[in-house]
This record gives sequence, C-alpha cells and structure tokens, in this order.
Amino acid sequence: MPQPTDPLGPSATETSLLKRVSSRSDLFPQFVAMQKKLKARNFAVFRMAGGGMPNRRKLVCELENFGASALETCDRFLEVYGTTLIEHLDKSLLPLMWGGVGEASFAEAPEFASLTVRLSAGLLPYAGIAFPVRLGTTGNGYVIFTAASLDLASDDIIDQHVRSCRLMADLLTLDERRTGHAEALSEREVACLQLAGDGRISEEIAEKLGLSVHTVNAYLGSAAIKLDSVNRIQAIAKAIRLGYIH
Repeated sequence: MPQPTDPLGPSATETSLLKRVSSRSDLFPQFVAMQKKLKARNFAVFRMAGGGMPNRRKLVCELENFGASALETCDRFLEVYGTTLIEHLDKSLLPLMWGGVGEASFAEAPEFASLTVRLSAGLLPYAGIAFPVRLGTTGNGYVIFTAASLDLASDDIIDQHVRSCRLMADLLTLDERRTGHAEALSEREVACLQLAGDGRISEEIAEKLGLSVHTVNAYLGSAAIKLDSVNRIQAIAKAIRLGYIH
C-alpha cells in the first residue's frame, strides 16, 4: 500500500501564494548572489525564536535553497551545530567555519583564520561558513553557506558578513511591518501549524483533528496567507517566532 505523501514543496494552495509575496522573494536572489560570490552550493537563513528565555530559544530556518531535502537538511544541521550556534551568538560575531566528511571537504580562510571560529569537522557531508547577525532583541540569527569545499579570501568574508547583516535587517523590517497588520490565526490554524511543526503530514493531522485532508490543507494555506509566507515551512518558522506555536 503506498505511503501517504505530504510534499515539502508547495501544494496547489501554497503555490498560489507565490504571487502574493513579493518582498521576501525579492531578497531570495540577493542571498543566491552571495552564494555565487562565495562559490558555495546552497544557503540558509536561520532566525532565533523563543525570545530571551534560555531554555526556549531555538533557531528556525526562514529561507533556504536546499530543494526537496530542505527540512531534513536543516534539521540535521541544527542537530549537529544548533546549540553551539546559539551559545556563540551570545558572545561573539566572528564567523564560524567547518569542514565536511573527508579531507577533500574543507572550509579555509588562510588570511582570516585568526578571526574565524572553527567547528568540529566531519560531522556533516558538506563544508560551510555561518555569519552571525545580532539585531537587538529580535532578528538575531545566522546566514550560512555550504559547499563541497570553501577557500575564502578575507575581503569576501568581510563583504558577505556585512551583506548578511543588511539582508537580515531587511527581513526583520518586513516582518515587523507585516505583523502589525496581520490577521490573527484561528484555533484550527494554530492546531494544524503546531502538528505540522511537529513533523506530521496532512493525512496524520487530519486524522488527529478529525478533519478531511482538504480542510487541513486549507487551514495551513490560510495560515500561510495570514503570516505572509510562501509555504508551510516558512509559516511554521514565523508562527514559532511570533509565539503561536512552540
């Protein structure tokens, strides 16, 4: 019997949202341009959620271009380095670098080595660099870039770190502007988002709440619209940050 599927890519409802969200999509190519400048393969933007409560703080992925493996890749990255990144953000703004599996997967910055922090290598299949960003009480997080290997010049690291801060500030400004005008989520929308955030697929959410799959997808779609997100992954990340779910 085939297993039920719940594609991480946009559903029909979510795809229609792409036309309604332009500002975030305008920022996406700017992150891709940074990725190309660094000769990296992928990027991801992680933002801090949970406010100032140490036991509730967590990093959530807001933007990325990992494709179909996005959820798994982001979860694995946070499993390996998440705690270290949260602790690092409290005390330093130095970029962090790590090597992947095997000697051929490395991340080096010979001219900038003393001003970077090295993470344990060989824990992930890719190398990478993470630029920490602090924007006050909200908007803190990281812009990361991954590749098979990275050999970076000091000027590139400085320039892209500055750009990371600017783009994260732009994301924060967009969110603050929209939050004030956002329509409140209903109890059903929150319940569906919470279960989706717990890793449940639409079929499982429907069974849990006694709804049809179509209705669950409709609630997730309407929640994404209210949160001004292009898909359910972004909606979950924003709902966590705004305190709707945990």
